[in-house]
Amino acid sequence: MADSSFDVVSKVDRQEVDNALNQSSKELAQRYDFKGVGASIAWSGESIVLVANSPERVAAILDVFETKLVKRGVSLKSIDFGDDADAKEAKLSGKEYRLAGTLREGLSSENAKKITKLIRDEGAKGVKTQITGDEVRVSSKSRDDLQAVQQLLKGANLDFAVQFVNYR
Repeated sequence: MADSSFDVVSKVDRQEVDNALNQSSKELAQRYDFKGVGASIAWSGESIVLVANSPERVAAILDVFETKLVKRGVSLKSIDFGDDADAKEAKLSGKEYRLAGTLREGLSSENAKKITKLIRDEGAKGVKTQITGDEVRVSSKSRDDLQAVQQLLKGANLDFAVQFVNYR
């Protein structure tokens, strides 16, 4: 019997992020607490920029955006708003506060090594892993073992988003 396999990747559906951003922008235009304060959210090249006249309003914009992302099925781990997740501090730029975030795509070599080590340490014995570029191929003779690995990775407290593709 041939081995079954799947790939572990970290990709973001840019269209869903764009839809969430557009919904957030529409909500900001309609909400009373954002009228006349110059609050906005928009793409700036490859990053997402949140602008308002106070750090509290920037935090409120971020909350609206994160809510829209979750409703659209995009992991909050796939968008990076700074070095430390708790330190989402808006920077003063002239008379307005700005917060910029970027999309995190692809598994770095360190993250791929974390995944393979986790599977090797806590996964079933017959499961093999192989790092290829920015994805990890997981293979085994038993499909049940592969499903157990998927549950293990979903339950693990990883600081990046993972998806499973090419299940064969």
